Amino acid sequence: MAAARGRRAEEKYSVLLPTYNERENLPLIVWLLVRSFQESGNNFEIIVIDDGSPDGTQEVAEQLEKIYGSDKILLRPRAKKLGLGTAYIHGMQHATGNFIIIMDADLSHHPKFIPEFIRKQKEGNFDIVSGTRYKGNGGVYGWDLKRKIISRGANFVTQVLLRPGASDLTGSFRLYRKEVLQKLMEKCVSKGYVFQMEMIVRARQLGYTVGEVPISFVDRVYGESKLGGNEIVSFLKGLFTLFATT
Repeated sequence: MAAARGRRAEEKYSVLLPTYNERENLPLIVWLLVRSFQESGNNFEIIVIDDGSPDGTQEVAEQLEKIYGSDKILLRPRAKKLGLGTAYIHGMQHATGNFIIIMDADLSHHPKFIPEFIRKQKEGNFDIVSGTRYKGNGGVYGWDLKRKIISRGANFVTQVLLRPGASDLTGSFRLYRKEVLQKLMEKCVSKGYVFQMEMIVRARQLGYTVGEVPISFVDRVYGESKLGGNEIVSFLKGLFTLFATT
């Protein structure tokens, strides 16, 4: 019993928040994160990886660092947009937690689900816990029919081709053991929207266990969505590359 308590005491969760033009969203997502962790009593840090946002996101992050303390909010910026995968690698280099949580900073992922991720991980001793929009009471809010069809279609085609053993492959709200995420990052070669999908496919290949928690995904509150025609083409190319190589 004492050993179990000791293990719990050692657990720390590092949230990686890659940002680009999220000045309006950042204060609210950070406030929600801090509140969620404080209420659940889990040790945490939030690492903001800003890619040279021209809208003043970095200055907002500096203010948040002063408000909440530099032990809880760590600003680790980069000079320019360098992609999501490298943002995670950059963030992990500064993370002191033994679990990593990745999520969007645009309020499409609500921190209220994080305690459920943590409970699920402990319950099944999972290597990865992934938020799913396509299981249980999960869902998507604020998308038009076209985006819902694209997302559902992408997920369906991926399930048929890759049989990954997870219901939501393109989502980016997940909890990883730190060492598992590091291993997966070494193996992954994809960019853009295929990157999250490859992480789950590679996890299956390497024998890692994946638990799922139903989540509500809400379309971004402030700013513009980044999904366009080029991303869809890139996704399909990446999908067939994965199909051919896994």
